[in-house]
Amino acid sequence: MAKLWPYATPGIPDHLFEQLPGIPLSSREVRLLLLGYLRLKPKDVLWDIGAGTGTLAIEAALMIPQGRVVAVERDGDVAELIRRNCDRFGLTNVQVIQGSAPNCLSELPHHPDCIFVEGGRNLKDILLAAWDYLPSLGRVVVTAGNLETLYAVSETFAQLRVRNIEAAQPAVNRLETKGNYQVFTAVDPIFILSGEKYE
Repeated sequence: MAKLWPYATPGIPDHLFEQLPGIPLSSREVRLLLLGYLRLKPKDVLWDIGAGTGTLAIEAALMIPQGRVVAVERDGDVAELIRRNCDRFGLTNVQVIQGSAPNCLSELPHHPDCIFVEGGRNLKDILLAAWDYLPSLGRVVVTAGNLETLYAVSETFAQLRVRNIEAAQPAVNRLETKGNYQVFTAVDPIFILSGEKYE
């Protein structure tokens, strides 16, 4: 367990992660849902494609210390940010790969048991390529922030014949202090889609 987060349960507050301006961060409440959809086993390998600040990769790595997380990020500065965040939490089971999916997927270490894709410009191409590396009964979890991405994921899931599909659009509100009042502020909504490979 990391000294910065000495708990067995996930749910690291957002402010404990180092961040960069303009780089989005999945909020704690959304990460908790995503971790549930991943259904990781103790020795699983997770590919986190489009890892951003690495918040989900770090939460997952803390949950499966005997497993491996491969965090893929195309931007060099952001990939270095993930490494710094891994150091903050004392993690040794996260491997950060600077690369652009789907082109870099063939070079990734460890075949995945589960793949998480957080949006992306060429999301359909990423899903189609990543699917080939997923074993039978492997899981895929994808987030979509707009209707176009949601449609692309749905269409690709149908093409790949993803089984046991689940989809949700959680509504999360956080209590914040504004002036003399405490108000609930909505966290940006996303769609979460998941499913399994049966071959």
